[in-house]
Amino acid sequence: MTQYLEPPGWKIMKHDRNFEPNHGVAVEIVPGLRRLTAENTGPFTFSGTNTYLVGTDRLTVVDPGPLLEEHVDAILKAAEGAAIESILVSHTHMDHSPAARLLKAKTGAPIVGCGVHRAARSLLADELNPLDASSDKDYAADRELRDGEILETAGATFEAIATPGHTANHLCFALQGTDILLSADHVMAWSTSIVAPPDGSMRDYMASLDKLLQRPEQTYLPGHGGPVQDAKTYVSDLKRHRLGREASILAQLGKGPLTIPEIVAVLYAQVDPALHPAAGLSVFAHLEDLSERGLVTASPDLLLTARFGLPEPGGPETAG
Repeated sequence: MTQYLEPPGWKIMKHDRNFEPNHGVAVEIVPGLRRLTAENTGPFTFSGTNTYLVGTDRLTVVDPGPLLEEHVDAILKAAEGAAIESILVSHTHMDHSPAARLLKAKTGAPIVGCGVHRAARSLLADELNPLDASSDKDYAADRELRDGEILETAGATFEAIATPGHTANHLCFALQGTDILLSADHVMAWSTSIVAPPDGSMRDYMASLDKLLQRPEQTYLPGHGGPVQDAKTYVSDLKRHRLGREASILAQLGKGPLTIPEIVAVLYAQVDPALHPAAGLSVFAHLEDLSERGLVTASPDLLLTARFGLPEPGGPETAG
């Protein structure tokens, strides 16, 4: 059996949780770009969902957020008479996209952005999607943007960047002529993103990190929390963190077969136990990727409830 060791000196990644949401108040970030944070605080939304208002006389609203009437009212108040010409959506989780329909009903502005919600892969037999309730299945765009497609508005020009991983349909938006990327839930300063199969895919997520590392933007405005500065360094750290977590999982499995809760109990011993179920989903995403690469076995099948181990020398690469 192959033995794996954790990378020397690998540590849990540090995040920046210093953020004042100013709920209900549009905060200017740069001229023509404001942030308005919804009051939907929680363990997975931090201080709430960030909605961005881009433009001056005519506005694009990016990620109008959860279906909260008071947040939509705050968006309309922040518009201060400026016409809302488009509603741009990054992905279809319930904390980002549902308010798009309400805002469209109030303004007539078209919904533009990601496609309909879809899982990264098909469900296996007897498998349940743990994030099913968080998915906005009623979302539909008037215009879907594909990777590299441009949205020109009166207030700004956006480039859509396909960044699957957190969800299969996740988009980031680069503001052309600036150093700014609206990174939604793909890269955030306050926390790593949840990647949970079958809704998300760790392999896709890592490929999307590599994709962003090839881009020039250095300031990211995320879906939750404050800006990511020196973004390339931060994204590189995110990648190292994920690879380190992968190595730690393999090191634990080198001691013998384990279930996901058993892995989480060791790797997330210093984390609030209330967050262990979410950590388990992240571990599952790594295990799914490792299994597809032939580095891990799963018994009786590749499910959250499986028992995972390392392949025996000369044996089959995967089980189940």
